[in-house]
Amino acid sequence: METVRLESLSPDGVVAVARRAARVAVSREARERVRRFREHVERIGSGEEAVYGVTTGFGALATARIPPQERRTLQHAILRSHAAGMGPFVEPEVVRAMMVIRAKTLAMGHSGVRPEVVDALVGLLNSGITPAVPEHGSLGASGDLAPLAHVGLVLTGEGWVLEDGEAVPAAEALARAGIRPLRLEVKEGLALVNGTDGMLALLILALEDFGMLLKTADVTAAMSIEALFGTDRVYREELHALRPHPGQLESARNIYRLLSGSPMVASHRDSDHLVQDAYSLRCTPQVCGAARDTRRFAAEVAERELASATDNPVVLESGAVESTGNFHGEPLAFALDFLAVAAAEVGAIAERRTDRMLDPARSQGLPPFLIPRAGTNSGFMVAQYTAAALAGENRRLAIPASTGSLPTSAMQEDHVSMGWSAGMKLRKLLENLTRILAVEAVCAAQALDLRAPLLPAAATNAVLLRIRQEIPFMPEDRFLAPYLRAAEELVGSGELLRAAGEAVELE
Repeated sequence: METVRLESLSPDGVVAVARRAARVAVSREARERVRRFREHVERIGSGEEAVYGVTTGFGALATARIPPQERRTLQHAILRSHAAGMGPFVEPEVVRAMMVIRAKTLAMGHSGVRPEVVDALVGLLNSGITPAVPEHGSLGASGDLAPLAHVGLVLTGEGWVLEDGEAVPAAEALARAGIRPLRLEVKEGLALVNGTDGMLALLILALEDFGMLLKTADVTAAMSIEALFGTDRVYREELHALRPHPGQLESARNIYRLLSGSPMVASHRDSDHLVQDAYSLRCTPQVCGAARDTRRFAAEVAERELASATDNPVVLESGAVESTGNFHGEPLAFALDFLAVAAAEVGAIAERRTDRMLDPARSQGLPPFLIPRAGTNSGFMVAQYTAAALAGENRRLAIPASTGSLPTSAMQEDHVSMGWSAGMKLRKLLENLTRILAVEAVCAAQALDLRAPLLPAAATNAVLLRIRQEIPFMPEDRFLAPYLRAAEELVGSGELLRAAGEAVELE
């Protein structure tokens, strides 16, 4: 079984734990580091010095001094009060990603918890127990308070866990797994909720998905370009080297390779049917390339954040315990919002290529709506409507969440990042992008078959054959929804991209 080491956790490791149930291991050295930092907290926790969250209350209640005999109760109370989320439960992969990131943060030692707290989180992950975390509750500024509190509460035997999509009492699940509930000590409740782990989980998973979809967009674009009798000349590297944005060069190289050796492209290479192709064909590398560069920026943010200590307060090597603002999610919120803008544009240009294939005035001889007997049949007319509806929703989802700060906690927490909201809407947007590319793939496959006896390139033909294993050529109208769902699965699972990758190397 795949194993991820907590002290060297990478974005790929987060994905492995979240999606492939990789086991998590903690080294002896990491546990010893945690124990050493813990000694400083225990010293402070037994004294009278005012230290936020250790000897005082939280948020606007930071001025309230907590008597020594109530400081352990304070740590349980914060989980109960902060586990105040509402709405549907987020997907288990998001929760698992959030848990392993929080465990990694605690294992850095700066949170000042006991090694037992790290072990408890790792134990849940390795036992396959997933806390039930409601979607709404985080403002992304004092960390992802509500989502993390729902996770932390399960460690103590309270709250809910997910079993077959349903919420069941955590105490029952822990008992069945033979896991004893954790009894929290000073500062540990606060350390479990104060961090950007939920936002970072959403960002890392989105980066994984968007990376695959960007390559897939190059594939569906190449199919559409062939079907629309577009030229391959504009994707030559010497042209894109004149404007050397890395993503643009990568996308152009992909499309050029995908079209390599295409009899369909060669058939009209010397014709004068068009002096220049439409922007939705010719400028695909510029648009998808800019999205690639946006993803590259966001990936750098994710890597830095994964190496960060985002707790408050933090324990320093000197033994001092200091308040910080490192829990504020603005760096992640900006990256998530930027990705949403980029992904929306990838879908927008794909929808335009789809529309062009269906329009007999612009499709270079293809039948109206890609159906041989148009009129009696409507073909793929409304499939394009669906793509347009999804592109329209993505336009709304691309509106930044990070500009929507609302003050909380009696004006103590008077600016928030809304990073969790940015991440949740990005997940929806990427689902929509998957569907838009699925519609383009189905329409392009139909168009390529309609060009027979002309053949597509080896790579795009491999994709066409993979599509035809699930979705037939349609000489007349059929119930389209099942086929569109099958295409969505081909795109979302990476199967369509794998078919292309077996024929050419893609970047």
